[in-house]
Amino acid sequence: MNTHKALLAVLLAPLGATLAIAPAAFATTPSAPAAAPAPSAAAPAGPMQAAAAAFRSPEAALGQVAHPLRTTEPHGSLADLRPFGTMVGDARVVGLGEATHSSHEFFTVKHRILRYLVEEKGFRAFALEAPWSTGARLDTYLTRGEGDLKQIMDEEFQGTYRFWNTAEYRGLLQWMRAYNIKHPKDPVRFVGDDNGFAGAELYDKVSAYAAKARPELTTQLTQLYQGLRPTTDADTYVNEYLAKPLTERKQLAERTGRAVNLLKQRPGKGADAYAWALQHATAIHQMTTLYAFDWDDPQAIPDAMRYRDRVMAENVTWWQRQTGNKIMLGAHNSHVALKTYAPTSHPQVQGDFLRKQLGRGYLSVGLTFDQGSFNALGQDGGVHRFAVGPAEPGTAEHTLDRVRYRNFLLDLRDTPPTARTWLAAPHTVKNIGATYPGIADAPQIQLAKTHDVLIHLQRVEAAHMLK
Repeated sequence: MNTHKALLAVLLAPLGATLAIAPAAFATTPSAPAAAPAPSAAAPAGPMQAAAAAFRSPEAALGQVAHPLRTTEPHGSLADLRPFGTMVGDARVVGLGEATHSSHEFFTVKHRILRYLVEEKGFRAFALEAPWSTGARLDTYLTRGEGDLKQIMDEEFQGTYRFWNTAEYRGLLQWMRAYNIKHPKDPVRFVGDDNGFAGAELYDKVSAYAAKARPELTTQLTQLYQGLRPTTDADTYVNEYLAKPLTERKQLAERTGRAVNLLKQRPGKGADAYAWALQHATAIHQMTTLYAFDWDDPQAIPDAMRYRDRVMAENVTWWQRQTGNKIMLGAHNSHVALKTYAPTSHPQVQGDFLRKQLGRGYLSVGLTFDQGSFNALGQDGGVHRFAVGPAEPGTAEHTLDRVRYRNFLLDLRDTPPTARTWLAAPHTVKNIGATYPGIADAPQIQLAKTHDVLIHLQRVEAAHMLK
């Protein structure tokens, strides 16, 4: 890949793109996972024996408090998710992760949990690691039926955002649209929280607001945004933008910052309209600021990555406070995490910012898996299907896959002592992003400090990409 394509693989893909596990670490095929320890046949399995087993191994201890999942598919009864509702409690934002960026079960579990949160917990927004302008366009379709879903997905999910252009996400969006048709006065909204692209609609929305509420700013805004409004597809636009000299990109960021400041000087008519126009202008500035970092300087990369995750957190928090919606956030595990998976290159991540902004109003849910397949960009820049075998001994997934349920959810904040000790220790995890293999192999994390809740799946299969 050329420099700009390589950069896009980091920027337009979620953070996990830079944290993928090398296939050799998990490519071996050991013997089938052993079942959780069972009581001796010589004595009945009573409460005392069960309690003793809980202290003998972490998998037995985890099994005492794990809750089985009936299915990973989105339809049917949601009764098995009631324990998850208890774990969510009064959280206003629930971050639901994924250990790969393109596996069927990770996407369908998110669909299923979104259904539960909407129907049982009053959640009314789904946020995705996609540009703010993409979110605005999809939200218009979902709430008002404007546009064609296939066309929107094809045009918006480009570059490495293409991993959202799947049958699984189409099903999730179709469910949201069907729900909104039945509940037009209480819809489920869509939020794009990322800053890798700023579509034409953002410039149009800011200009329309200024023309109506602040006409004296129209000429200045037109000059400041000159040459910035996209006239090509997103992938082409970003590649051409990154080809500009750094000095020019910094000048463009300075211009979009001035546009934001113009709007801030004096609110126009209508507080709500003003808030949205200012946020749209801010989203434009977020993109230009991200691309004003010097990506040729290794020392600048951590600051750029911190900025991106901070922006994604701020956009989610802004939506939650502006609308009052409770939000389910979909992103990679390494974004929704409370602590970074890679402190050197990504010193602070979205979940960390959200916990600081919302306190216990934010819940981090990590998703792990033992073995299976996924789609990712290979070293040739093309999309390929990869597979990994059962987890090696010593890894987190090796232990989790020996818990007594095939698929389960677990509150990491409430576990027996043996489990707490294991959860507090660092363990290697699968953390596969948009490129495979990635630049960092086998990160080690302390699950108890990184997520509040864990969902473990025994096997996943590659998602069904539409284009």
